[in-house]
Amino acid sequence: MTYPLTRTPGPMIGRLSLARFCQIGGVHPEMVQRLVALGILDPERDAAGNLWFGRDQLLALARVQRLRAGLGVNYAALGLVIDLLDRVAALERELRVTTSRRTGGTSWT
Repeated sequence: MTYPLTRTPGPMIGRLSLARFCQIGGVHPEMVQRLVALGILDPERDAAGNLWFGRDQLLALARVQRLRAGLGVNYAALGLVIDLLDRVAALERELRVTTSRRTGGTSWT
């Protein structure tokens, strides 16, 4: 279960500019550009080279902020830790599906 630490915009908002993304996420643009360079955030670029962020990127930013604040994960290790957490989540989902099939589709929890 994840809990974003930032408010996310409503469903009507599409792409966010770098300035708006930073404002909502409460981070400096240089920090966001560093995370983009590390491949942790994945924005779109327009023809002029401007960065545009989707709503899912706010959740990724909140995850980075939690890992940095709660576990003290450095920037070099963030990508690895996030990949490992994603793999664990996928394995847990697969295990739930497999267990559900074996038990007849219902879980006791």
